[in-house]
Amino acid sequence: MKRVLGALCVTVVAFAAFAEGENVIIAPPEEGSVSRQAGLEAWSRVYEVTSHPRCANCHVGADNIPMWSGPSYGEARPHGMNINAGDSRIGMEYVQCSACHAYREASNDIPHAAPQVAMNWQLAPVEAEWFGKSSVEICNQLRDPERNGGRDFREIASHLDHDLILHWAWSPGGTREPAPYSLQEHVNDILAWGVAGYPCANDQ
Repeated sequence: MKRVLGALCVTVVAFAAFAEGENVIIAPPEEGSVSRQAGLEAWSRVYEVTSHPRCANCHVGADNIPMWSGPSYGEARPHGMNINAGDSRIGMEYVQCSACHAYREASNDIPHAAPQVAMNWQLAPVEAEWFGKSSVEICNQLRDPERNGGRDFREIASHLDHDLILHWAWSPGGTREPAPYSLQEHVNDILAWGVAGYPCANDQ
């Protein structure tokens, strides 16, 4: 966090309309203040988050099968019990994700229990397939409005602020390993990457 805040503290905060989020501070660096190199460094941290099991396991492809992976699973494998979330991505064609991932406002403290949050559990859109994808592939996806829900970097940060399933990644409970860094640090990195012009390693 010190890395990002150190960079941010020497810039003037712009976009006052986005100065305050509900759960995190959404304060983009001043336009032109983040170099391409610094943007790539911010992206490398973003990739650590997007490729982490807490995020990638539900960012799967058109087979609609969530994954189980991470330190407690050994080799990555499809979600147990032959779960398929269907084209709806919420399981309405088979068994809804909410059958086990029920609405819950309290923390998830029981090891191996189905994670639950205070909103409906679901897979990410198929356009946001991240599981097993490289840094370059996810970078190009996340900056593509046709595959990121039409969002710019401020709107991606706002989405991170308001989507409680995403918040769970940093406090998963039940002895699960959380996503790296923190939600605020991740938001800061998204903002720095966007202000730098969304650089990806495959850019010419």
